[in-house]
Amino acid sequence: MTDFQTHTIESAPEASKPQLEHSQKTYGFVPNLHAAMAESPALLEAYRTIAGIFDTKTNLNATERQIIAMTNNRLNGCEYCMAAHTSIMQSLKVPVDVIESLRTGTPIADPKLEALRVFAEKVNVQRGWMEDGDIEALLAAGYTNATVFEVIVGTAYKVLSNYTNHIAETPLDDAFSKNEWHAEA
Repeated sequence: MTDFQTHTIESAPEASKPQLEHSQKTYGFVPNLHAAMAESPALLEAYRTIAGIFDTKTNLNATERQIIAMTNNRLNGCEYCMAAHTSIMQSLKVPVDVIESLRTGTPIADPKLEALRVFAEKVNVQRGWMEDGDIEALLAAGYTNATVFEVIVGTAYKVLSNYTNHIAETPLDDAFSKNEWHAEA
C-alpha cells in the first residue's frame, strides 16, 4: 500500500504552505486532514474553497450544514470526519439529540431537519438520481429549490475530505479523539 505523508508546514509543497499556515492560525493547529491534502495543493485549495462557499454562500444555517456534512460522513464511512464534525457541532452548540441522530443515522426529532437529513442521504445513496417525491418532500418541509443544489455543494465538499481520508488513512487529531467514531463493517 502507498504511504501518504501527513505534512507539516515545513515539509509541504510550497503552494500548500500558505494554506497550512492559515489552518494553523484559524484552528491553533494544522488538522491532519489539511496536512494530508497538502500533498496536492490543488486538492487542498479545492477543499478549502468549497468549504468556504458551503459555509458562507448557501442559505443554510450551521446546524443544517452539519446535517448535510455528517450524513455524508456517515454514509461514506469517514471515521476522521465523523469525529471532527462531532467536535465542530459541539462547539456550535448543536443540540445533543441532533448530533446523536447524525452519528447513528437515526431520525432527527425536528421534522424540518429530518427532511433535510433524509434528502441529503438520498442524494448520496442515489447519486443524485432522485425519485418522484424526494424533492417535493424537501420543499414541503420548508426548504427551497436552492436548497436542493446546496445539498449537492455539501456532498461535493464531503467527497473531497472523505475520500482523501480513506486513501491517506488520515490519523485522527488529538483535538477530535474524544468523539472517535467507527464505521460499521
